[in-house]
Amino acid sequence: MSAAAIFAAASRRDPALRVPLFCRGHPVGSVARAHLPVLESWPRAIALRDDGVHWIAADLEAALVGIDAALRDLGHIHGWRDEWFAVHSLVDGSRAVRIERAAARFWGTLTLGAHCNGFVADGSGRPVRLWIARRAMSKATDPGRLDNLIGGGVPDGQTPHETVVREGLEEAGLRPSQMRGLKSARVLRLHRDIPEGLQLEDLHSFDLELPSDWQPQNQDGEVAGFDCLPLDDAVQLALGGAMTLDAALVTLDFAARHGRLGPIETAAHNF
Repeated sequence: MSAAAIFAAASRRDPALRVPLFCRGHPVGSVARAHLPVLESWPRAIALRDDGVHWIAADLEAALVGIDAALRDLGHIHGWRDEWFAVHSLVDGSRAVRIERAAARFWGTLTLGAHCNGFVADGSGRPVRLWIARRAMSKATDPGRLDNLIGGGVPDGQTPHETVVREGLEEAGLRPSQMRGLKSARVLRLHRDIPEGLQLEDLHSFDLELPSDWQPQNQDGEVAGFDCLPLDDAVQLALGGAMTLDAALVTLDFAARHGRLGPIETAAHNF
């Protein structure tokens, strides 16, 4: 697969399949047209109007807890996490409410991700190797697939930077003092139809140069192993579909920023 195809996959969707979702007048997501009939079960919390679906419950957070649990039991929400994610206005980014993480894709709400390219540089500072993690088979999404050294969803109440530092310790055994050189990179948007609904996610990417003799140590059981690969080999894994789409985007973006993709692929990267 080409880099252009990878970047295109990040925005492959059919807008006609979904209708807007509103919270207190703010657009916050979208709902599949096929799911509108089931939402009629909660007329005190959800209003189906000509312009889309409206959350109207007075105690919205409590209402959504029960609604999402019912949708899970009906088979519409998958991979329950018992984690809170913020729901953001799609106009100004303000926080509207919080919901169960697994429900975000049913409601098509914007989520935030934080991923880090852990790399080893040569004497001139040029990245030559990239740490790649393999997700544990117990993961709720993409079990066994390849990933960036650090990656995770940003929970309610944390910033992407705070998340990547926390995940650095949990996933790779990196102490905060070892992450002082962390540098913010691009924000990459995924906006695509998936079997669980819609993935609308802003991936905040970071870069971290690591010593050549450093070895990651997973702490939370969510990583099956690590490899420190030549950068070109990591790019080929991203292009070959071995990585999650999130990790492939972050890896290819890193390669493009460091001049390791051809001109056509680099142009496609600026989507």
